[in-house]
Amino acid sequence: MALKDKLTEDLKAAMRARDQVRLDTLRALITELKNMEIARRGEGKDGGLEEADELAVLSRARKQREESIVAFEGGNRPELAANEKAQLEVILGYLPKQLDADEVRALARAVIAEVGATSKKDMGKVMGKLMGQVKGRFPGDQVKPIVEGLLA
Repeated sequence: MALKDKLTEDLKAAMRARDQVRLDTLRALITELKNMEIARRGEGKDGGLEEADELAVLSRARKQREESIVAFEGGNRPELAANEKAQLEVILGYLPKQLDADEVRALARAVIAEVGATSKKDMGKVMGKLMGQVKGRFPGDQVKPIVEGLLA
């Protein structure tokens, strides 16, 4: 089942259950998916989304919620931070199993051995292959420091 179809079914269930947080989150995700489809049609593509596109939408939504939580907590707005945390939990339910730093480090070691990387000059080879394995399952901006640490 495509992500959009699953979100639509879950949206109907959230309406029946009167779960406002889940309802708001699912509506936002469906809107983002539709916007991406429209943008793809504008680029001359068929408009259908691939799994990577769907994953990108979910990852972007996760990152936005995480940034909002930090901002609201910093601004002493715990009620808004709590709402963002609840939305983040909904989004995480649709993302693939998330990796922790140790799992990414193990994957990075395997990729380094596979490509024969020995120094930071080989960073591009390692990152290209590793990002394909962790995309959507670990924040991309946190992968580079891990790889740099292993190649140092």
